[in-house]
Amino acid sequence: MIGFMDALKDETLAQADSGFFSALKQNGFSEDSNTLKIIYRNAQNDIPTLTQIADYFISQNVNLIATNPSLSTITACQKTKTIPVCMMVSPSPKNAGLLDANGNPPANLFGVYEETWYIDTSVALIKHVLPNAKTIGTIFNQAEPQSRDALAALQKTCDFLKLKMVAQPVNNSSETQLVLNSLLDKGIDVFFAPPDNTIFASFPTIVKSCNEKHVPIFSSEAGLVKLGAVAAYGADIYQWGFQAGEQAAQFLKQGNMNGLKPELVKVRKKVFNPEVAKQFNIQFDSSFETIK
Repeated sequence: MIGFMDALKDETLAQADSGFFSALKQNGFSEDSNTLKIIYRNAQNDIPTLTQIADYFISQNVNLIATNPSLSTITACQKTKTIPVCMMVSPSPKNAGLLDANGNPPANLFGVYEETWYIDTSVALIKHVLPNAKTIGTIFNQAEPQSRDALAALQKTCDFLKLKMVAQPVNNSSETQLVLNSLLDKGIDVFFAPPDNTIFASFPTIVKSCNEKHVPIFSSEAGLVKLGAVAAYGADIYQWGFQAGEQAAQFLKQGNMNGLKPELVKVRKKVFNPEVAKQFNIQFDSSFETIK
């Protein structure tokens, strides 16, 4: 029995969910075949609810807790040290603040994480296709370790590429519209969408506002291109979930965590949205895939 814990409803994160369950099914585990029971819960971006979900899974004595994204992973690892936790769309255990005093991740944690170094390439794409861009704007959630790490990586890369970065904090998706309008009024050339749950949850609002101001969106998250970003270099969110699902299937087959540990995401790609690219008159070479 797997307890699947989603922190919020979001089309991008849902791609990872689909990948996870597809990997399980390909390995012979699904509710359709009566080989697996899944308890699915979504916290709707509410931290107290996320905590309650973790407590419920523990009370049900699930065999495995699957977590998506980082806030779910952190909550599950804080709540249990015995039930295995399989993470996806999460930062490394170090960046999530989950290492113990000896620098080790939780013994019950495995799954797939991402580092922030790939943001260098994501931002370099902007300079490549928009050489006249001078100012990059973004928003970030101070409460998210993944968001803070991404912001630091973004700032470092902008400094190296001699780009000005304007970043404004946002506490939750209900504030996005107001904060984004303030950011767009500062005359940014490009909006950059890093891995951030608030950005995921409010991305339709971001796309609408940026389009109205004719500001293109670039990202480090390939899944956001389908939803209106121009282009991205980053993890394939579906494959991220699929990779985690393969680990979960291995756990279910062998009944223990032998050989399982947190591992780096394997599939990244450069993708662009042809309709949005045409809207902003931006050209991409053959190294980019067309988003499907």
